Amino acid sequence: MTGTPLRVGLIGYGLAGSVFHAPLIAATEGLVLDTVVTSNPERQEQARAEFPDVRVAVSADELLARADEPDLVVIASPNKTHVPLATAALKAGLPVVVDKPVAGTAAEARELAALAEERGLLLSVFHNRRWDNDFLTLRKLLDEGELGDVWRFESRFERWRPLPKGGWRESGDPAEIGGLLYDLGSHVVDQALVLFGPARSVYAEADVRRPGAQTDDDTFIALTHASGVRSHLYVSATTAQLGPRFRVLGSKAGYVKYGLDPQEAALREGERPGGTGADWGTEPEELWGRVGAGESPLTGGGRPERTLPGDYPAYYAAVARALTDGGPNPVTAVEAAAALDVLEAARRSARDKVAVTL
Repeated sequence: MTGTPLRVGLIGYGLAGSVFHAPLIAATEGLVLDTVVTSNPERQEQARAEFPDVRVAVSADELLARADEPDLVVIASPNKTHVPLATAALKAGLPVVVDKPVAGTAAEARELAALAEERGLLLSVFHNRRWDNDFLTLRKLLDEGELGDVWRFESRFERWRPLPKGGWRESGDPAEIGGLLYDLGSHVVDQALVLFGPARSVYAEADVRRPGAQTDDDTFIALTHASGVRSHLYVSATTAQLGPRFRVLGSKAGYVKYGLDPQEAALREGERPGGTGADWGTEPEELWGRVGAGESPLTGGGRPERTLPGDYPAYYAAVARALTDGGPNPVTAVEAAAALDVLEAARRSARDKVAVTL
């Protein structure tokens, strides 16, 4: 990719902005982190320390007032701000990347998609877990037919956090769009839909387990896909013993994989794509999953399946190609809306204790 790099304005410099978006933008050929928007003085100093050439704005209005300067706006602010900020940026004529969930409802996501299409602008959603190491490995196994016809997909995104941390993500105010269903649930649902296609039925259980917690912290979602696959999805902050990240059962074999993709931990520790060369996103052999039939992976059954390297940088590389060369949008808002259809159905199912047909 040649030519002048595209200038990126990043709105929000909390966890999403500072750990995920800023490092990945800075590491992408064809993009340059031009402006960080945050009103927090400590985060302003953090941004300047980590990216000495970056400009700092105190509000999104300040960034959008000079809409002729940025080539892309990335929204990594709290969930409740995603729709209004994306709307404002699109109306200012700017392509947009929005962190997940793109909106609180599927209808809002589709309205944003329609606005972007009307204006002829890119609107992409940061579902980065499509580039997790285990997900990429599972896609390879499925493409090669190693498992046969998949019957059941189990996916767990579990943590042990017995005490609430507070903040908007754990707020009980529905306007904040907090809770694990919309946080980690966005990831596991999106992955299931990408792998196995549209869901036709949704059943969910959502609990508030921890003392002082205000929103769901232990949630289960069961999907019946139009393809016939059943997905069982678990997201929890209350798991004292972690289960396998994936357990996939097919007519020929199963795939079991423990442990989380290492990229988030690396980014949190200040490592950067490109800084560790070919080692980015890789994991040691002892963490590889296993493929087999009729055997327990815990006792060495099945064969080890090399885990493909995780590749979060691929998302922003695709965004850059979409903007400069007309390449495909890596994650469309319409795709994100399909995941929100499921999340809304899961919320209704948990509330009313019924299965919901989509």
